[in-house]
Amino acid sequence: MSQSSTHPHSPENPVHDHHDHEHPHDHSPAKPAVKKSAPPAIGCGACCGGSSHAHGEGDDDDHAGHDHGVLPSWPRIYAALAVALGAEVAHWYSLQYVGMALAIIAILLSGLGVYKAGIKSLVNLKLGIHALMAVAVTGAFLIGQWPEAAMVMALYAAAERIEDQAMDRARNAIRSLLNLAPETADVMQPDGSIQKTAVADVSMGATVRIAPGALVPLDGTVTQGESAVNQAPITGESQLADKAVGDSLYAGSVNQNGELQMQVTAPPGNTLLARIVHAVEEAQASRAPTQRFVDRFAQVYTPIVFVLALLLAVLAPLVAGWTWHDSIYQALALLVIACPCALVISTPVTVVSALTAAAKRGILIKGGSALEEARKLKVIALDKTGTLTTGSPALVQWQALREGDDDDAAHVAWQLASRSDHPVSRAIAAGLAAKMPAQIDNNVQDLKALPGRGVEGSIFGQRYVLGNLRVMREMGLASDALEKQLAEQELQGRTVTLLSDEQSVLAFFAVADPLRSTSREAVEQLKALGVEPIVLSGDNPATVKAVAAEAGITDARGGLLPHDKLELLATFQKTKGPTAMTGDGINDAPALAKADVGFAMGGAHSTGMAMETAAVVLMNDDLRRIPDTVRLSQSAHSILWQNISLALGIKIVFFALALTGHATMWMAVVADMGVSLLVVANGLRLRNWAGK
Repeated sequence: MSQSSTHPHSPENPVHDHHDHEHPHDHSPAKPAVKKSAPPAIGCGACCGGSSHAHGEGDDDDHAGHDHGVLPSWPRIYAALAVALGAEVAHWYSLQYVGMALAIIAILLSGLGVYKAGIKSLVNLKLGIHALMAVAVTGAFLIGQWPEAAMVMALYAAAERIEDQAMDRARNAIRSLLNLAPETADVMQPDGSIQKTAVADVSMGATVRIAPGALVPLDGTVTQGESAVNQAPITGESQLADKAVGDSLYAGSVNQNGELQMQVTAPPGNTLLARIVHAVEEAQASRAPTQRFVDRFAQVYTPIVFVLALLLAVLAPLVAGWTWHDSIYQALALLVIACPCALVISTPVTVVSALTAAAKRGILIKGGSALEEARKLKVIALDKTGTLTTGSPALVQWQALREGDDDDAAHVAWQLASRSDHPVSRAIAAGLAAKMPAQIDNNVQDLKALPGRGVEGSIFGQRYVLGNLRVMREMGLASDALEKQLAEQELQGRTVTLLSDEQSVLAFFAVADPLRSTSREAVEQLKALGVEPIVLSGDNPATVKAVAAEAGITDARGGLLPHDKLELLATFQKTKGPTAMTGDGINDAPALAKADVGFAMGGAHSTGMAMETAAVVLMNDDLRRIPDTVRLSQSAHSILWQNISLALGIKIVFFALALTGHATMWMAVVADMGVSLLVVANGLRLRNWAGK
C-alpha cells in the first residue's frame, strides 16, 4: 500500500494517484490551455517541396506540407479544362495559332502559381513537383505539343485540388469533435434565474444547468441532481455513466434522463474534449518512422529521375536512333511520371486517419511512432491496482492484534490513512470512518512517506507506521505467526496493511480491489494477438498472483519497487522483444517512459504524470483498447505498404513505357494523379476502422 499526501482532496485536484507501490502523493499540474491554431499541414513534402507554414503563392520549400497554396480555385480549374479542351479541338482542325492561344490561356488559368513556385524551386536548386511540372509543360509547349501541355497542367491542378480536399477531410475529422459541445450554456444567476450565455463567456466556478437530453457545454463537477450521461463521444465508453453530486462531467457528453447542475472547472479551450483534439493534432503533425523514411527517399529519388530524364533526352537519339523530338517528349513524360506525390502522401493520410479513428474510440495515440510500434509488441507489462483492477478497493476485514486495543488502533490507523490519497489508504479511512466519533481531530504530525513501503507519522509524540510487510520486516517486527496470518489474507487476493508503533505490530487491515470487468477479455485478446501479458506490481506477491490468475495471466511478479520494474522491462526487451507498459501512477512514469510503448489509464484516478509520459492514453480505462491499438497498428501498417507498393509499382510500369518510347504526357499525368488519389482514398478508409 502506498501512503502519502499531506493535503485533502479538493474539486480543483480531481486526479488521484493510485498504484501498486508506495510514493509521496503529488497532484499533477493543470493541463496547459489549448492554443487555437490551424490544423497542422500534412501532405507530400518531398515531392512538392511544400511548407507546413502558411501557404503563399510561390512557396516551394522542401518541407513537410504539400504547397497547395499555389493551386487555383475550382472556377479557374473548370475554365482551364474547358479552354484546354478548346485547344485540343483547334489542334484537330489545324487552327494552330488559335490552339496555341487557347493553350497559353489554359496554362495561365491553371498553372500560374505552379510556374512561380517551380521557378523559385529551380533557383533554390530544389526539385519539387512544381519544378518538374513547370519544366515538363514548358518543354512540351516548345516542341509543339501545346494542346497536351495545356491539358496536362489543367488536369494536374484539378487532381491536386481534389487531393488537397481529401487530405483536409482526414486532417480535420478530429476537429469535428469540437462541434459536439454546444455554443451556449444555461448559467444559474444569483437570484435563481437562468441566463443563456455563450460558452466563451462562462466564467470558472459558474453554476450551469443541464436539462435532460441536453449536451454538456463545459467540463465541470455535479453539484445537484442525478442522471445517466452518454460519454461515448469523449471516452469511447459504450455504456451510460451514472452521475451524482461530486462526479465529473465532460463537454460534449449527452445528459439522458435527469436535470443536473454543475460547477464549471475548465474554460472552453481546456476541456477534456479540447485537450484530446489538440493532442491528436500535435500527433498528426509529428512524422511516423515510415513517413520519415519515405520523405528521405523522395528527396533523393526526385533529383535522380530528373537526371535520368535529361540523359534520356540527350542519349536516346545518339544510342537508340530516336528523333530529338521523340526523345525530348519521352523525357518530359518521364518528368511527369517521376513525381513522388503518391509515394509521399501515402503515409501521412494513413497515419492521420488511424489517429483520428483511435481518438473516436477513446484511444489517444500521441504520434505515428507509437502507432507503428504497437504492432511489433511481444510483451505487455500491466500494473495491478487501477489497471487490472478498478482502483476502488474496500476494507473487507481488520483486526487489532492486542486485546482491548481495537478503538485505539482504529483511531491511529484512520488518522494516518485519511492523510493519504492512495486508494488503499482511502479504503481503510472510509472503512474505519463509522467507528470514529462525530467530531475527531487529526493529530498526525511529521507525516513522512516511505517509498515502496508505507507512511509514518507522530501522534502525541508516539511514532506510528502504516505500511506493508516489507517495512515491518525492516523494523524487525514481523514474526512467523504474523506472516502466516497475512499469507491467508493474501491468498484471497487481498492487500494487507499493517499498523505498528516502534515496539510491535498493532493491527492489520485487509483491502480487496475488484478486477475490472474488461480485464479478462482484454487478456484473452492480447494472447490471441501473440502478445504475452505479465503483471508487475508493488503489492505483495501472493495478492498479485491471485489477481493475475483471476484475469487469466500466469506470469505475475509482486513486491517490486520502481527500479525493479525498469530492470524487468529492460530484460523483457532484450530476451522477448518489444515491450509495452501499462500503468496509472506517478511511480509508473519511469517504466512508461522506458517501454517501447507506454499505455496510461486515463480515467479519473490516473495521474497527470503518467498520462504525460505515456505514448498512448486509454481515456475510458478499458483494457480492451490495448488489443484494439495493436490491431489498428497492424491495419495501418498493411495500408501503408499497400499504398507504397501501389505508388512504386505504377512508377516502375511507366518508367518502362517511357524508356521504350511508349509513354505519353496524358498517360503520365493521369497515372500519377490517379494513383495519388487512390492511395489517399485507401488511407481514408481507416477513419471508419471498427476495431475488428
